Amino acid sequence: MQYEAIIFDCDGTLANSMPAHYIAWVTTLERYGLEFSEDLFYETGGWSTLKVARHLLDLQGHDGDAEAIAEEKEDEFEKHLDVILPIEQTIEVVKVHFDKIPLAVATGGIPRVCHGILDNLGLRNYFQTIVTALDIKHPKPAPDTYLEAARRLGVNPTNCLAYEDTDPGIESARQAGMSTIDVRSYFKPERVTAG
Repeated sequence: MQYEAIIFDCDGTLANSMPAHYIAWVTTLERYGLEFSEDLFYETGGWSTLKVARHLLDLQGHDGDAEAIAEEKEDEFEKHLDVILPIEQTIEVVKVHFDKIPLAVATGGIPRVCHGILDNLGLRNYFQTIVTALDIKHPKPAPDTYLEAARRLGVNPTNCLAYEDTDPGIESARQAGMSTIDVRSYFKPERVTAG
């Protein structure tokens, strides 16, 4: 099939950033006496930072401020942008299709974090638009993020290909009517902890 556009998730799809995200979570949560196993971290892949913070507070019966925790975690993550590397197989797809068909990013992250990653990797100018968690009402696995990206590109969602690395992300793209490629079929990030 000839696709009208290709839309990429950011973390774990374009950027090998998941280990850095996990380290930022652990560092932040230690200050609150909260725990977050690496297995659970990957199970919540594709969730917004705020949703993860709320989930962890609920799981551990803690009455902390989820918004404050989420903000601290993002601040902590931004300290480590310089160690994040591109996922070369996905970047090759971006470069091959650049200037041939429209390309977009559809992320569950917030703008400053996604833009920081893409700027650090020299990728931001490859994409016509970047849809973040602040641009939509219902996050992944709802289709809103991918539908908004297609809308901004002026293409039919059913003629788009989405690259994703999480189950909620793949579900989001499929609900939007898109074909998907699961990055986990060719790339797995190294674990921070034994497991």
